[in-house]
Amino acid sequence: MKSLFFLAAFAAAADAHYIFNILFVNGKKIGGEYTYVRKNSNSYNPAFPEIVEKNDLRCNVGAKPGGGVKTYEVSAGDKIGFKVFNNELIEHPGPGFIYMSKAPEGVDTYDGSGDWFKAYEVGLCKGQANTDGNWCSYNKDRLEFTIPPKTPPGEYLVRIEHIGLHEGHKSKAQFYITCAQLKINGPGGGTPGPLVKIPGIYQQADPGIRYNKWTSSPAPYVMPGPAVWDGN
Repeated sequence: MKSLFFLAAFAAAADAHYIFNILFVNGKKIGGEYTYVRKNSNSYNPAFPEIVEKNDLRCNVGAKPGGGVKTYEVSAGDKIGFKVFNNELIEHPGPGFIYMSKAPEGVDTYDGSGDWFKAYEVGLCKGQANTDGNWCSYNKDRLEFTIPPKTPPGEYLVRIEHIGLHEGHKSKAQFYITCAQLKINGPGGGTPGPLVKIPGIYQQADPGIRYNKWTSSPAPYVMPGPAVWDGN
């Protein structure tokens, strides 16, 4: 019976894991799993806070340029979504982010070592952090954002991230990260910023990463990382 209990617990934990590997553009599914998203080697399993000091923080463990990933052409102002695989949901409380980095040449050979900016973030919608349903992304099947209309045209690595905070109090926040390849068209005119390098956006002890949601009155949640670009 004990073995069955542990197997059930393991299965439940695995079911709560997720990976953002399907592209949507203006509400329409584009391709399949990993068609436009770089494939990581840890599948739907999370990374832990040690990743914040490694190059793997860019696109996740094992997600490198190449591998037959395609680049999809979109326009600034389009609504872009990144859906969780296998009809799963985001089943952990925590914030979501979109970062973007313009490739100096073709994005298919770009390793993400250049400048990044945060294009979107989502955290609490209401109330306190100790109620899972108060997190905007909780039980959703994707993260979505609108490409800022003034985004300079070019090829971009687009980084999708969700941080599960259910074990943040144990210094074991869970990082779910992928990178998509997009070519963005448009008039440009904006100056994205603040510009940052990855790794370098987080520290393991940041209050938004080492966070305890399990109290009756948790601390106000502080988003980790840089400010979101204002689009100008």
